[in-house]
Amino acid sequence: MRATTEKVRDRVYAYNIAKVYPLYVAKAENKGRSKAEVDEILRWLTGHTQQTLDDQLTNGATLESFFTSAPALNPARSLITGVVCGVRVEAIEEPMMREIRYLDKLIDELAKGKAMAKILRTPTPG
Repeated sequence: MRATTEKVRDRVYAYNIAKVYPLYVAKAENKGRSKAEVDEILRWLTGHTQQTLDDQLTNGATLESFFTSAPALNPARSLITGVVCGVRVEAIEEPMMREIRYLDKLIDELAKGKAMAKILRTPTPG
């Protein structure tokens, strides 16, 4: 079982971000959200600028390299909680898989109509 889990993990880490990205955009757009909002989530999560995000997509970065080369992973990402694919993201022990699932969770929240301020864990005043 462990070998199978490692194979799946390695396969997920090797996914090309440029192939996954259109799926995120389609999921958002199918629910009336925008590509710009997907990009905003990616930039918030990783610290990428729009230019470095576009470079990662153009250069065919893997999910693993996308996150390991992120300029500044947002410290507020630890506030992301909930279930993705039947697993609580905050309970995922493997650090890279947790980063990938954080992104999945944020895209799910976008597709469910959640306000960007809530998705980006913006503190409410007062």
